[in-house]
This record gives sequence, C-alpha cells and structure tokens, in this order.
Amino acid sequence: MASGELRSEWFGRSSWPAVLWLSTILLLAAGALAGAGAAFFLTRTQRGAPREAAGVSPESVAAAPATSPGRDSGSTPGPATVPLPPRGDGYASIAKAVMPAVVNVSSVHVIRTYERYSPFLNDPFFQQFFGGGMYDYVVPRERRELSLGSGVLVDEQGTILTNHHVIEQASEVKVSLSDGRELKARIAGVDPRTDLAVLRVDGGGLPKAVLGNSDGLEVGDVVLAFGNPFGLGGTVTMGIVSAIGRGNIGVADYEDFIQTDAAINPGNSGGALVNTRGEVIGINTAILSRSGGYQGVGFAIPSNMAREVLESLLRHGRVLRGYVGLGLQRLTPDLARSFGLPDARGALVTALDPDGPAAEAGLRRGDVILSLRGRPIASDEELRTQMSRLKPGERASLGVARDGRRFNVEVVLGEPPEPPARRSRG
Repeated sequence: MASGELRSEWFGRSSWPAVLWLSTILLLAAGALAGAGAAFFLTRTQRGAPREAAGVSPESVAAAPATSPGRDSGSTPGPATVPLPPRGDGYASIAKAVMPAVVNVSSVHVIRTYERYSPFLNDPFFQQFFGGGMYDYVVPRERRELSLGSGVLVDEQGTILTNHHVIEQASEVKVSLSDGRELKARIAGVDPRTDLAVLRVDGGGLPKAVLGNSDGLEVGDVVLAFGNPFGLGGTVTMGIVSAIGRGNIGVADYEDFIQTDAAINPGNSGGALVNTRGEVIGINTAILSRSGGYQGVGFAIPSNMAREVLESLLRHGRVLRGYVGLGLQRLTPDLARSFGLPDARGALVTALDPDGPAAEAGLRRGDVILSLRGRPIASDEELRTQMSRLKPGERASLGVARDGRRFNVEVVLGEPPEPPARRSRG
C-alpha cells in the first residue's frame, strides 16, 4: 500500500476517537469559562447597582446604625458604613440671592484739551521761514474715557455702594441691572480716603443685598466674590479669607482690608464679597499683581467700615471723622527694645498738635500707644484707621507705655481743623 494510502487510512479509521475526545474537552472548558464569566458579571452588576434600585436610598443608608463586628449571628464582620454627605446645591442658592443686587457701573470721563493749530505753519516748508512758534488759532479737543466697574444695591430706594476710583471725575454714570435694565445714576457722595462712593438710582422693584458684620470674619472662612470682571456681568468666584486687617497697601489713606484668594480682576472693583450666609462682608477694591490680572491676592473694604461711610455720606453729605492731633510712626524692633517693650506691636507718638485733644489728654512725644478701647494695636496704620472710624465728641481710651510704666489715657475727639485758605492770584 502506498504511503499516501496509509495516511488516508490512519486518518479515516484511527483519528476519529481522538478528535471526538478533544472536541468534548474543549466544549467542557468553554462551558466552564462561560459560566464563570456570567457569575463574575452578575456579581459586578449587583455590587455596582444603585441602592435606589434595590429599594435602599442613600438617606436610609446614612441613617442606618453601623453594625458592630462580631455581634451578628455567624456573619463575617465588615467595615462600618460611612454616612453619605447630605445632598445640596453648593453655593447656587447664595448666587441666586445675591447676584440681582450686584450691578455693572459704567462711567464716562470727558477730558478737554486745547491744541494750537495752523493750516499753514504746520507745513515744514513754511516753518523754515517763519519758525514753529507762530500759530493762527487754538482748537478745543474732547476725549471720552469709559470706566467699568461694579456696585452693590444695599436698599430698595436704589442706594449703591461702589469704589471711588470707579466713578472718579465722571461726568456721566450708568448702572446696568441683571434683569437688563439700564438706569442713569447720580453721585450721592464720595470718600476718597477709603476709596468708597455712594450712588443713587430711581426705579421700582429693585433688589438689595444685606450688609453683614465683617468683624466676625476669621482667616479660612469661605467667601464668594461677585462682580463684572472685564465687563462680563453676573460673574461669581470662590475663595477663602487669606488675612484680615491688611494695611500699607497704598490704595487709600485708611486701609483695613480683607485679603482673599477669590479671583478679583479689573471690573470687579465695587462688587460684593459675600460669606456663606449670603451677607455682604466686603466691597472688592484692589488686587496685588505683577501682570495686571488675578494672581491670588485681592483686597476688599470691610462691610462695617463701608456701612459707616455710607451712613455718614447719606446723612451729612460727607464723612465725619474725629480729630486727635497725633503724629505717629511705626514701632520697629530696635525702638521697642529701647523702650523696654517685649515686641514691636504699637504706635510711636512723634508729633502733637499743642491745641489738639491728644495734648490736652496728657500724651507726649515718645509715648507708645499699645491699645485702643482695650483692643491691642499692631501698628501705626491700624491705629490711624481705627481712630478714623470715631466721630467728634466720642471718647477713646488709649493704653500707653512711658518710661517703663503702663497706664490709660482718655481722649475726647474733636472736630478736624479747617484747612488754611488759599490766596487768590491777582
């Protein structure tokens, strides 16, 4: 028999049992793998199914007491159930409540200049004969500058708090509300020394924000900044209070800023800094930046200071501040050691108005003021700012260090002296 016939006979007769046996093994293995895969998929599906589908809500899981390990009947102890946090809307409810009271403030400043002009003598050909100093007439020119900022409606009568630098030297001020209305505003009062201004608008159904107590702020509190950065109305950002009582920034004469890392950009000036209760606790004012944009350091005027300025401007048309008659200097560590003080907290008296309230109360040059009304003073800037919030006729108790002794002096604040009259030029 030929070799080809032998191979054919072997395949035809001898190989069929082996093939059947091998096929059976492969089918059994495939069935086992399919069953294991189905069981694994079912287990994964049951574990990943929402609790609501099984009739168990997250609230019931959070409310169910954790089972102590080893106390159930024969079951394997497991980890205690971690309660789920309550569902909420984040800060959306605060944004919805405050946003309508934050407005866009646009002001127009007209700059007038006068240019000497001659149609002939501007020509270089004529200037070589007549020179460049002869002109026929003067032409007035006007340039309009537009400033954009923010403001906060604080009552239903249309009173708006904003920054002085937003409307400084403005000849026209307009306010845009979140509902699309645009209203003409009038300036009710300004206080450049704190960089605050008050506007008034006429209109019905105006929203308002609530001024909170900024003295209750602490470092680390969550705050929201509302405003119109770059003209983008209805913008809110979030951050924390980075520091309180910031001074020596160079923005205003009296500085007691709240520092925050909530994003504040050009156009946010005059907007609201809001706590998690929906209360305005600051008026956004400035940023510290090398690029001109947000770099994580922003400043807001505390709401308590803004409220005092607002009330004084509306009642008197100006801010009434008590007069003490003190010249102050920062207390350095070297000066503190020379005065026998443990640290450099306080303000050094360097000058006195001989007829002022401080001199009448017995203060002297070289005294170190350590406290105001029982509250410790960190620097001369802080003392100036806190004294500026007192009114004429109020009494202020000052804690003083002199020649190793410490005592209190009571000062009755007076009216600021009138500035000397300027001589008119004849």
